[in-house]
Amino acid sequence: MPPSVSRALLLLAGLCCLLSGCLADETQETTPSSHDQEQPACHKIAPNLADFAFSLYSEVAQQSNTTNILFSPVSISLALAMLSLGAKGDTHTEILEGLKFNLTETAEADIHEGFQHLLHKANNLDSQLQLLIGNTLVMDESLKLLEKFLEDAKNLYHSEALLINFKDTEGAKTKVNSYVEKKTQGKIVDMVKDLDPETLLSLLNYVYFQGTWEKTFDPELTTEEDFHINATTTGNVTALFFLPDDGKLQHLEKTLNKELIAKFLVKEDRSPINLHLPKLSISGNYELKPLLSKLGITRVFSNGADFSGITEQVPLKLSQGKHKAVLTMDEKGTEAVGVTVLDVIPARIPESVLFDRPFLFIIYSHDIKSPLFVGKVVDPTQH
Repeated sequence: MPPSVSRALLLLAGLCCLLSGCLADETQETTPSSHDQEQPACHKIAPNLADFAFSLYSEVAQQSNTTNILFSPVSISLALAMLSLGAKGDTHTEILEGLKFNLTETAEADIHEGFQHLLHKANNLDSQLQLLIGNTLVMDESLKLLEKFLEDAKNLYHSEALLINFKDTEGAKTKVNSYVEKKTQGKIVDMVKDLDPETLLSLLNYVYFQGTWEKTFDPELTTEEDFHINATTTGNVTALFFLPDDGKLQHLEKTLNKELIAKFLVKEDRSPINLHLPKLSISGNYELKPLLSKLGITRVFSNGADFSGITEQVPLKLSQGKHKAVLTMDEKGTEAVGVTVLDVIPARIPESVLFDRPFLFIIYSHDIKSPLFVGKVVDPTQH
């Protein structure tokens, strides 16, 4: 359907990660035996989510090598997968293939079942680990959505509905920002800076995460140090930190993939060390259109987009996509001093590791077997 005029959808993804420490986890990956239960639905889509995560990281990293990076591949993929419910034809295919699914090998029903199970697992974790993921359909009061899309969005993606008047841009912006701020417990404010009055539907995805160190840092031992910019078990989550040698950061970025992560997740060398990490509060704020276009998701932004599975009332296209992430890391935790880490790269484990130069990190959930957050710290004072 090549309409001459399309009304706009707005894709928003917001998240907050409050990391009160490295979630060094004692869980070890094991090979399931033949009598184990069938592989959980969310684990079946995990390899695709990992491929999407590192493909997206590669595109983000190419934008600048002097800025921090922080995003949630789970958040972005959830929003896109929910959007695919209402897409048809090439638009539908582009979205799912852009999420790294091979549609000749994976049935669409299995994809949505995987995301449904992911949401269920993520929102029902150990009470000591706060992880909340949700989806909201922000609808213009004049728009009538197809019943099937509404039912599928609600049943598969736990989507809520928020009615606003997009013509009242200031009022709409205030209502959306207030909603996001409330859902992320006040950690993400001013998610939306401006809204197109022609927008009819916004797909909003939010993630809130808070964890504590397995072994806490003593605040009394926190000191100021130079950061060289240029040269209890608290849930089934592991934070992996990668500290490349000087001049090797870009090489690490190019070789980052799910196989490398898997190797460190099963690494059995664990030893107490003196770990020095910078306190930081960083954020990532991204326009998704250029990034997704590099991954082959282009038709959704054009007048040739087919979202007739959402509404037959008026042609729709994706006007823009926004993603915002916030991470805070400090000393707080619930157990004694010291930390055990999984991600030491050298074969010989040093007595002390000092993160005083740019490093990469991944916050990985063993429950859904996917990266929740991927980031890079170039300057811990950079907000």
